[in-house]
Amino acid sequence: MNIKHIRNFCIIAHVDHGKSTLADRLLELTNTVSERDMQEQLLDSMALERERGVTIKASAVRMTYEASDGKTYIINLIDTPGHVDFTYEVSRALQACEGAILVVDASQGIEAQTLSNVYLALEQDLEIIPVINKIDLPASQPDEVASDVRELLGTPVADMPRISAKTGIGVAEVLEKVIADVPAPHADKAENLRALVFDSHYDAYKGVIAYARVVDGRISQRDMLKLFATGARFEPVEIGVFDPVMRATGELCAGEVGYIATGLKSVQECRVGDTITLAKHGAASALPGYEQAKPMVFAGIYPTNNEDYADLRDALEKLQLNDASLHYQPETSQALNFGFRVGFLGLFHMEIIQERLEREYDLDILATAPSVEYRVLRRDGDVTTIDSPALLPDENTIDEIHEPWMKIQIYAPQTYIGSIMDLVINKRGLYETTEYLDASRVILHFAIPLSEIIIDFYDKLKSVTQGYASLDYQFHEYRAGDLVKVEVLVNEEAVDALAMICHRDDAYHRGQRLVSRLKALIPRQMFAVPVQAAIGKRVISRANVKALRKDVLAKCYGGDVTRKKKLLEKQKKGKKRMKMIGSVEVPQEAFMALLSLDE
Repeated sequence: MNIKHIRNFCIIAHVDHGKSTLADRLLELTNTVSERDMQEQLLDSMALERERGVTIKASAVRMTYEASDGKTYIINLIDTPGHVDFTYEVSRALQACEGAILVVDASQGIEAQTLSNVYLALEQDLEIIPVINKIDLPASQPDEVASDVRELLGTPVADMPRISAKTGIGVAEVLEKVIADVPAPHADKAENLRALVFDSHYDAYKGVIAYARVVDGRISQRDMLKLFATGARFEPVEIGVFDPVMRATGELCAGEVGYIATGLKSVQECRVGDTITLAKHGAASALPGYEQAKPMVFAGIYPTNNEDYADLRDALEKLQLNDASLHYQPETSQALNFGFRVGFLGLFHMEIIQERLEREYDLDILATAPSVEYRVLRRDGDVTTIDSPALLPDENTIDEIHEPWMKIQIYAPQTYIGSIMDLVINKRGLYETTEYLDASRVILHFAIPLSEIIIDFYDKLKSVTQGYASLDYQFHEYRAGDLVKVEVLVNEEAVDALAMICHRDDAYHRGQRLVSRLKALIPRQMFAVPVQAAIGKRVISRANVKALRKDVLAKCYGGDVTRKKKLLEKQKKGKKRMKMIGSVEVPQEAFMALLSLDE
């Protein structure tokens, strides 16, 4: 195939702006999928993706199209994930392309992820084709949205196709623009092989399947290959293209997108962003931009029935085969017994993994409140990294605690600036700048601790702005803070899974709220149960769960008062003995109480 007749592009958009629906129409238009096999969101293979209407896993498809100029083109479409948690995967998919279709909803306009993805595409120097979607909706405002996009990109309004991906209006025009505007790949078949891995999944028979874009050279079935970052060597089991199912071709040339079945047994050996080259006489340098995906949010995941521990471990192993960004290690808790400390890219990633464990592996699990990774600087000069409040050393040995801070951008109508400011400042955020998109919409820039946004920040933002605001965030830096560990003691025993790290100014109020919640949630025992919140040795809040009392005086129908006193004293001694040997079971709802402390 002539390299000048190849076009590689991806579709970028905010969540729910019609990215996957447009991909469906393009597959129909190019006859890549027969009408009988066609279904909605064809490239979203997971049931969870279809339900939530968001792409979680990247996918690629090769289409053949005869353009209006009479020539036949090979078009490689890469469908990118649609959430801010997967920004790194999106950036690698963009690096595999020469162009991007920017889909903007005509009824909602430019939103957070729209701008975030535009900047990623501009960094990769891609040709951006803006497309105004959902023009068939009664609330659509294509002219206003098109003028906003013109302000952002400088593209003339007349050059933006107006389409309805649902009905197919204007989709053919989009395809013609891709062929006309997106440049052919710049590559040299004679160069040493370099291929970019932009995604991967695990196959039980073929090992890790790497989704790759060949940048230079060519790959054939008989080549011995290696990966730059991990150093893993392999001979390909199979090489082919997606159309949209995997079809073996035996080789891939410069400029093409396809898959390489590596035979490797772990996705950890074939990471997103790595470069494949020849094991002998390979390329001297890797393609730029590789990073190791780093978890930002951590939570303990425990089986509700301890007999399911082995099943949970197997399920996490299987999920990790398809998701190299998932990290886990065993941990034990006094309250919850055996479980795992799991690291996620963000809160949405955590939600997806939890749901997959429950659905696909039929597990009953309990997740503790999410926490972040802290850097603890000890007085002796040592620096330790902890991802669980239970691991925080004694406060007398700590010099400083550093927590991760994020840069956030909030896109909202002007009328909500005051409400957003109040919300962010109450969460220890620091205001930076305001940008005006147009006469009515603004971008507010803040710096805020990650620990303040991982629980309910997004929900509250939607509430105070009546659903109009959208949020984008990036990691900024670690900063020292006046942080303390608040421990919870139930019947004078510390419950490690309920411990939390928070700012000293918030500790008293958070401890008080948590104790009040636990008092209502812990079932009454035959003895009084004290529930305390403490910082070190100092108790900052206490409440008692009242004892269940048997009426021992019921049989005393008369006589001297000393008889009654004697019986009450005997009951009191019995309860004291019970309290010494009695254990209190903390219900699951108590661990979820941490998630709603700020309500």
